[in-house]
Amino acid sequence: MDNRPIGVLDSGLGGLTVLKKVIEKMPNESTIFIGDQANMPYGDRSREEIISLTRDSVNFLLSKDVKIIIFGCNTATAVAMSTIQKEVPLQIIGVVQSGALAAA
Repeated sequence: MDNRPIGVLDSGLGGLTVLKKVIEKMPNESTIFIGDQANMPYGDRSREEIISLTRDSVNFLLSKDVKIIIFGCNTATAVAMSTIQKEVPLQIIGVVQSGALAAA
């Protein structure tokens, strides 16, 4: 059994909804949340800046030895996730695809 925590990141506070669901669905898992309130919102920033800010949050979570990272931020998921997935050996899950599947 892997006792490492699940990492959740967001550009602010919206990812707390994602974190709440993770805790509800997996109450025996520990979690670490990072919300980048200092730089929110991400939506009006350049692609390069979004990737850089998201990479900083990912690196923080990696320093906490998480076993998986969930992007609770739509902007980070849409803009930065594919780039960062190529850089990080952990599984990264985003909210855009799951939201689109739920809507369908």
